[in-house]
Amino acid sequence: MDLHAELPPAVDADALLGLAEDHHARTVRYVGPREAAGHLVKVYALQARGRKVTERDAEAALEVAAAHLALGRARGSLGLAVLIAHAGGDGDYVLVHSWIEGYMSDLAVFTGPVERPDLLRPGRAGLAPCVWEAAVLAHERETFSRHVLDGTGPLPERLTSWSLDALAGEARRPAPPGCGTPGAPTVRATRAPCGSTTGSALRRRKCSATA
Repeated sequence: MDLHAELPPAVDADALLGLAEDHHARTVRYVGPREAAGHLVKVYALQARGRKVTERDAEAALEVAAAHLALGRARGSLGLAVLIAHAGGDGDYVLVHSWIEGYMSDLAVFTGPVERPDLLRPGRAGLAPCVWEAAVLAHERETFSRHVLDGTGPLPERLTSWSLDALAGEARRPAPPGCGTPGAPTVRATRAPCGSTTGSALRRRKCSATA
């Protein structure tokens, strides 16, 4: 297929180029590990330009997550989850991602108007993470595999390392080859050295884009 000669009819060239022109970094902040509905939850704040996720916003998102995770056992939940409170450009979003049995995961997306956490409701069927939310979840897949599944220490040590290995900075494009996790976004990441399973071994790394 020669894409220079002709694009498939469903490809919206104008829309894609418009998105590319406005593509920008969004700030990722790690709020920290919390407990909700008996789950260990890693809480992130993700902020569009001109928006901010306050502590109150994070707590409201955690309440939404707790209500969802309360039925986690029925979905095969393993008790570990990631929460993203996203102050977006067109509204607010709360994503609750949990690891479940069989190497699978469960994802719930809640949407609502700006600064109205009381109006957050489940998103439409099929709604998936945006490019910035997906950057956080991509990191979380890697750190779950590395610390929990491939870790060698006692489970409490593995979970400590997992809960402290988090993204922080600006999510936009992949990191340069050989810098940190392959495919991870260009962000400042707080993470354990490879092979470590103890929280005390955590150190700070910084990867900067070359382009």
